[in-house]
Formats: sequence, C-alpha cells, structure tokens
Amino acid sequence: MAPRLLVYTRTTDYRHDSIPAAVDALRALGAFDVDHTEDPGRLAAPLDGYAAVVFLSTSGDVLTPAGRARLAGYVESGGGFVGVHAAACTEYGWPYYGDLLGARFERHPDLQPGRVLVEDRDHPATRHLPAVWDFTDEWYDFRDSPRDRVRVLLSADESSYDGGGMGADHPLAWCHTRGGGRVFYTALGHTDEAYADPGFRAHLRGGIGWAAGLADD
Repeated sequence: MAPRLLVYTRTTDYRHDSIPAAVDALRALGAFDVDHTEDPGRLAAPLDGYAAVVFLSTSGDVLTPAGRARLAGYVESGGGFVGVHAAACTEYGWPYYGDLLGARFERHPDLQPGRVLVEDRDHPATRHLPAVWDFTDEWYDFRDSPRDRVRVLLSADESSYDGGGMGADHPLAWCHTRGGGRVFYTALGHTDEAYADPGFRAHLRGGIGWAAGLADD
C-alpha cells in the first residue's frame, strides 16, 4: 500500500487557477495515495494515518484553532509537512506556522522566465536537476531569508528576470526538521504548465518523499 498524503487546498485569499492541475499531478506521481480536501474540519481530525500533510497553494487563514493544534502536534510527533507555492501566503496570524514553513511571502514580480540555481544536489528533491534550471514562475520574495534556519536546496538568480527584491540571497526551496517531523517547501508551482513539467514533478516527488520519511539524503 502506498503512503497516504493529505493534500489541503483551502483558500481564503487569492486562489490559484492551477490548483486542480496540481492535485492531479500529485495523484499522477504514483508514489502516494492522495486524499484531497478543502474542509478545515479534516485538519482538526486525527492525522496519524498520513505520511505527510501537503499545503498546496493555500492562502489566508485556513485552519481552525483545533486544526492548528492538531497540525502542530502531528509535526512535532514526527509527521511530515510540505508547503507548495502559496503555502507561504498562509496563516500570517499564527507564529508557529511561519516558523514551521521557514519564511513568509512578501511580494512577487510578474510571471516570467528565469533561472533557478541548484545549491544542493544531495537531496531527493534536487538530485535530478541541472545546476542551472530554466523555469517560469512568479519568483516569490520572502520577508527575510530563511538560510540560517533551513537547508537551502534551490535559489533564484535575480539577474535572470525583472523585479527581484531579495538580492544575492534568494532561497526558493528548502527543508528542515521541526520537533520529530520533516518539513519541505518549494516556492515554485504557479502555473498549470509547471505541474506538467517532468523536472518539477520529480522535484515534488522527491521533496514529499523526504518529508514523509521515505527517502534520505
């Protein structure tokens, strides 16, 4: 039996049109059984049967107080957590969530092509990628760099696109541990086309597998 993921896509702020394509892509990976929900009550229920919880382009406040407590307890006791793209635009009023994810979204320039720099090739989410990866996305800026708190896997080459606001230290994907759990986040994933990209799908599969404890680095 494949490990189970709880994929959560509730939005109370901006909603990405790519959410259906993203959920389909996770199902198509073939590595996981995917339960998809937008019901906040599901996050307040026991999560022990899941290898990882994935916040997939969530936005705004998406959890009840009971859901916050349940998610924190799940991760601290060894559960995996994954954030994709707008997961960084979520739960601004809950300090624990910002620490869990690693950084909070600040702004982004227009959608455009650019270059991703692979900083760490020794991780399941990145070992398949070239050293420089051409991609099209929104190139999220964060309120601050999480580099001193996480293991940075990918960063943005701001010279390759217009409007970058973080300068030379611009992480895009990272991982870290929280209590007994593992956390993986990628800022990429704005468009439908991203979820059809084999390199990005492998990036997701590797990151989720690591967070779920199915792969080591």
